[in-house]
Amino acid sequence: METLLPKFDSVFSIDCVIFGFDDGELKILLIERNEEPFKDWWALPGYIVEQDESIDHAAERILYELTGLRDIYMDQFYTFGDVNRHPQGRVITVAYYAMIRLNGNKELKPVSNYVSKAVWTSVNDLPQLAFDHEKIFTRGFEKIRNKISYQPIAFELLPEKFTLTQLQQLYEVILNKKLDKRNFRKKMLNYGILKELDEKQKGVSYRAAKLYKFDKRKYSKLFQKELTFGK
Repeated sequence: METLLPKFDSVFSIDCVIFGFDDGELKILLIERNEEPFKDWWALPGYIVEQDESIDHAAERILYELTGLRDIYMDQFYTFGDVNRHPQGRVITVAYYAMIRLNGNKELKPVSNYVSKAVWTSVNDLPQLAFDHEKIFTRGFEKIRNKISYQPIAFELLPEKFTLTQLQQLYEVILNKKLDKRNFRKKMLNYGILKELDEKQKGVSYRAAKLYKFDKRKYSKLFQKELTFGK
């Protein structure tokens, strides 16, 4: 006897938690909504998945339409499916996160009328967010906070060439604690995955510091070794 599947009324959406680091601040990408519900509210970049597209393709399309950003590698990190999370009906959202280099400025140019504008905002100065996006942001922040302790994801946020002070500032912001300067530098250098460059900072009013690069080749040789970053 053939078993008939029940009718499914759930809708799927994508929400993107995009982190950047600039001027010693960890930032998050937000959009200002231009339609109901929550018109004129700030929210994470997100929208509905079309019936004929994959989840990953939808994430790329939605991020581009709402921010103008392309070619950003994103990872799924959680699915949010509370029954009443959307005021217009059952919407299950798949959340993605990404960490990108801002390099002083990452221009945002939404191409959809669904948003009024897109901005980078400090994680320490977040406005009230639409839907359950504060919950999604918090889960995404917890994800990178946990991951940064055992994988070198911090280097995805830093410029290609960086100082040890910039590196420590980033760890302190994400871990939300002050780290001993001497111990932090000693430990990071002892990992053997930082390449000291024959260059120093330029255009600074204070004493220029040495610049370093993340040595991916050395890290790939050590990836089986347990590293505890920043602790």
